[in-house]
Amino acid sequence: MFVMANLLAALAHVVSILFTVMYWLILIRALVSWVNPDPDNPLVQFLHRVTEPVLDPIRHLIPPWRIGIDFSPFIAVLLLLLLEKTLVPSLIELSLRLR
Repeated sequence: MFVMANLLAALAHVVSILFTVMYWLILIRALVSWVNPDPDNPLVQFLHRVTEPVLDPIRHLIPPWRIGIDFSPFIAVLLLLLLEKTLVPSLIELSLRLR
């Protein structure tokens, strides 16, 4: 049973890293959008490709305000933090119970 516990602990660590990376990518994309970046820039294209699957569903639920402010990065970061603070400790606790 300790193998399954170790796998769950490793999965918790990987999920935590993925949430942290996505958090930073969304934050960087939001900051870069303030300076009107070149859409042909490879870094901008990468940020768009990686973060758009997270931000697009949020934009469908909460459209941008009439004044042009897009709150989807803020909401996505909050959701990522909420998931990280609930899912990762749950996986770790489950792995500890299996030992």
